[in-house]
Amino acid sequence: MKSRILILGACGQIGTELTTALRQKYGNHKVIASDIREGDEEMMKSGPFEIIDATNYEAIENIVIQYEINEVYLMAAMLSATAEKFPSKAWQLNMNSLFNVLNLAKEKKIEKIFWPSSIAVFGPTTPRVNTPQHTIMEPSTVYGISKQAGERWCEYYFKKYGVDVRSIRYPGIISWQTLPGGGTTDYAIDIYHKALKHHKYICFLKAGTTLPMIYMDDAIRATLDIMEASPEKIEIRSSYNLGAISFDPEEITASIKKQLPEFSISYEPDFRQAIADSWPQSIDDQDARDHWGWLHQYDLDAITEDMLKNLGPKYKN
Repeated sequence: MKSRILILGACGQIGTELTTALRQKYGNHKVIASDIREGDEEMMKSGPFEIIDATNYEAIENIVIQYEINEVYLMAAMLSATAEKFPSKAWQLNMNSLFNVLNLAKEKKIEKIFWPSSIAVFGPTTPRVNTPQHTIMEPSTVYGISKQAGERWCEYYFKKYGVDVRSIRYPGIISWQTLPGGGTTDYAIDIYHKALKHHKYICFLKAGTTLPMIYMDDAIRATLDIMEASPEKIEIRSSYNLGAISFDPEEITASIKKQLPEFSISYEPDFRQAIADSWPQSIDDQDARDHWGWLHQYDLDAITEDMLKNLGPKYKN
């Protein structure tokens, strides 16, 4: 059966670019984008779009039936820093939306689910260097707690009901196409904008704060790859560790200065520092590489080159 795909949360940081990639791969009319608000002009013109609240089961079910959907990508979520400001709303959105799609699959109304987890599932007691696939997970943020709980429910629905749910633990994602979305790792996006606009950046994390990161192109490719893999290759049904590179603010600054020598950085750590300090510095993702062939392509300098090249015209640089 050919894929007919629904993306919940299509207007978010990942959802926007995932929608484009899926429409390019499967055809515009076979990928239904949705969110609680309309998307940008390109998204609205390129294919079907529906206004959907991801916490509304009946609304999702109606769209699934209307478009004969068989795959759902659940990208709707409240991210780490924003979730700390609105913990109850974050829990409701992050958990109820997941139960909605898991139950649709349990009832055989859809066949396959992608649900993103995050390095936020780890906590201050987790080994921070080369964090293993299976390790201590005691998250200290609402976002991390919801993702950890979600992983357990995904595995439960797979084992109990045979739901084909697939997941990866995204590290920080860097992209030039979308603005920072409220995540702790989003400094690694904002820094490029400020480098081009002001030639300086005030970082909300302190120097030496190393975090795992990935370029959006690699993140999208990993998402498509895990969904295209044959079911027997998906040996982990909670969520796969996904890594690419790790760096701190000083290293990204040095990379930017290779192209913009006048760029400078200063530091004013805020509440996000405590979040970053509870997360891994690097990720062991060997299982993803062995099971379904994951391999990243972008290193830090390649990311910097692509970010500055694509953002430059916006700031007339």
